[in-house]
Order: sequence, then structure tokens, then C-alpha cells
Amino acid sequence: MFDNLSGRLTSTLKSITGQARLAEDNIQATLREVRMALLEADVALPVVKDFVERVKQRAIGAEVMNSLSPGQAFLKIVEAELVHTMGDACETLNLSAQPPAVILMAGLQGAGKTTTVAKLAHLLKTRDKKKVMVVSADVYRPAAIKQLERLASEVGAEFFPSSSDQKPIDIANSALEQARKNFADVLIIDTAGRLHIDAEMMGEITDLHSAIKPVETLFVVDSMTGQDAANTAKAFNEALPLTGVVLTKADGDARGGAALSVRQITGKPIKFIGMGEKIDALEPFHPDRIASRILGMGDVLSLIEEAERTIDKKKAEKLTKKLKKGKKFDLNDLRDQLEQMQNMGGIGGLLEKMPGMGGMKDAIEQDSAKKNFVQMSALINSMTPKERRFPDSINPSRKRRITSGSGTQVQDLNRLLKQHKQMQKMMKKMNKKGAMDNMMKQMGSMGGGGGIPRF
Repeated sequence: MFDNLSGRLTSTLKSITGQARLAEDNIQATLREVRMALLEADVALPVVKDFVERVKQRAIGAEVMNSLSPGQAFLKIVEAELVHTMGDACETLNLSAQPPAVILMAGLQGAGKTTTVAKLAHLLKTRDKKKVMVVSADVYRPAAIKQLERLASEVGAEFFPSSSDQKPIDIANSALEQARKNFADVLIIDTAGRLHIDAEMMGEITDLHSAIKPVETLFVVDSMTGQDAANTAKAFNEALPLTGVVLTKADGDARGGAALSVRQITGKPIKFIGMGEKIDALEPFHPDRIASRILGMGDVLSLIEEAERTIDKKKAEKLTKKLKKGKKFDLNDLRDQLEQMQNMGGIGGLLEKMPGMGGMKDAIEQDSAKKNFVQMSALINSMTPKERRFPDSINPSRKRRITSGSGTQVQDLNRLLKQHKQMQKMMKKMNKKGAMDNMMKQMGSMGGGGGIPRF
């Protein structure tokens, strides 16, 4: 996400470094480049003009602290204005109403609305420990009702059945009544989408909103449509009292224009951002973290939170105990490590969130890292349990069988065995120095004490 914008801005801002002080003559060229970078990212022109003017007013004549260079001071100003443009702070859902709190989802067809309903249900269930019911009021697409039923089952949310011969208001009222009987904390209503904004659609959803009186009305929009996403959200906001926006498909949006335009054009906060197809790929929108990512400064907090959610602490503790007993790091352990890394978005996903490493993401991904992950897992899965536990037992005939079963070459297996040996040596050294114990203590503090480990 933001790959193009991030690359342009980080290279542009380097030109200001080394300057003795911030003045109009030495920041004008940089501001011009910033303006072009934002326009190329498909940020709405009024937003670009306002952003550049605010940066200019703050930068010219700004006192540079002794601890900062003029380039660093300018970077801090740009970062602060990016955060301000996107909303200053993360705005959460208001679920303080008497249960069930109703969330109404609106948006155009194809924006990923139904999938987002399931992702939001999953997030509320796993992170906020809410009992969630979902219902589809999309009577024009029976497939959407079936899709939501399947997704609800997948995430463990209650599903209220509906059919295409019912009226949306009747469906919503019946679901609300059932949610009360079942003591659900939250009811999420999926509404019908259209290929474009029309009076009939707006009239229907306005009537539904008036009848249900939801505590949250979220507009789901495809971020890959750029500034059109902001314009569509504005049109919906004029007909419907939106409380927030959900940006979907942000992992495929290299420009980032929607994220930088929506808040300023609509006046409504971006509350969530969809970062992939997986059911847990919906994140609260943190303007400060996104700004940091855009400027190539990483997003360590999100990385830590992701580790908290995805790292299997029991497996990590089991591995630590195993190594402390003097047992070797085998191929079963390597496969577990590969799975953990894949769950965190692979090497590219990790690098994107690490300070100063975002620029390496594309190079790593182009270097067939994803293919290597799949290949390594296939090779390990083609081995017998004994071969995984004792890799030294793999002789030439076993190698031929393993590579034949995994559709790979013998040199691929040799490379895997060599990498395993290197990791085995590293794990042995870590165990001797007590580094494994320190790592487990860090993981313990991440899981219990509110998130950020102390380094």
C-alpha cells in the first residue's frame, strides 16, 4: 500500500537534508515535488492544495530544534500534516448503546461490502469479545445472502436468514428482534449495493436507516478507485448520516489517494482499512501509523499487534523448552516458523512495517520469496515424520522421492537442508546465550501487559 507515494516522497524529502535552515527559497522545489507526488497518487486536487499550503506555512520560518536538522524538521512537519489530513487520531466504533448496537453497512456493488461485514464481525468477536449477529438486506442478490451465511459460519457469528421476496425494512426489524432475544451485543446489517448512485437506492437505504436508527452507519468503498472513492463517499454522506468510512482492497492500492482524500472531502473518519482477502485482514485505521508508513518510517506498533494476534505462543514456548533440553531444531520446527511468518504477511508484509525497510519490499517479493515459501513447505510436507525429525537421514534415494512428491528439483531440497542447518546453528547459539529466554519474556509482555515490549 502507498508504494508509489512512499517512494516519491522519501526521495523528494532527501533533497531538503543538509540545508542550514528552512526558508521559502530552499523548500519551494521540495514542495513542488511533494505536490506532484500527491497528484500522481490520485489525491483530490483541493486536498493537495490545502496540504501543500499548510506545510509551507508551518515550514517557512520554523525554528529548528538543536536536536533536529532542517531536513528532519521538515519531515516532521510533513508527517504531522499527513496525520491531520487523514484524521489526527484513530476513531473507534461507538457501541455504547443498549444492546444490540446496530451497524448499517452501505456502499456500491463490488466494493467488498459483504466480506467486510464478516471481517468486522470477526474483529468484534475476537478483539472486543462481542456476541455478533449478521443479516443481509440485499434482496436483489440472493447470492449475497448465501455468501454472508457462509462467511458468518466461517467467523463464528450468528446469521439471521432472509430471502429475496422480503422487504429490506422487514428483514432488518425481524433481525433486530431476534438479536434482542439472543442477547447479541452487535447486529450488523448488510445492504444492497448498486453499480452507481441512483435515487431509488438512496431512497431505500434512507428509509431503512430511519426505521432502524443504527448507532453506526459505515460507508464501504474500494480504495483502488482513488479520489473517486472520496467523491462517492461524499455523495452518500449527503443522503445518509454516515459515521465513518471503511477502505477496502488497500493492499492492492499502490497510490493511496483514497486514504488521503476521504476524511477531508467527507468530513467523516476512516474507521477501518482492509489489507487483504483473509478474514482477519481488517485493521483499525491509525492516521499516525499510516503516515509513518507512507514516509518509509515503518509501523512498529502494528507489527507488534500483528505478532500478538498471530504468533502461537504455545508453540514458541514448546520450541524453547525443546532447545533448552539440548534437542535439535528440526524441519518440523522450521515449517512452524515458515507458517508463522506467512500468517504475518510474509517477508514483504514484515518489511513494510519495519523502519527504513519499506523500500526493500518490492525487491524481496520480486525475488520470488513467495514462491520459495510455498516450495519449502511442499518439500517438508513430502517428507516422512522421521525425515523431518532427523534431516541427516535423507540420502540420495530419499531426496529423489521427496522432490518427486513435491514437484521440485534436488537442488531445491539441498538449498532447504542447507538453510535448515544454518538456522539450527543460530538457534543453538541463541540458546547458549539465553536469547531464547529473553525472546519468550518479550512475548509474555506483549500478550499480557498492553502490547509494547520493553527493549
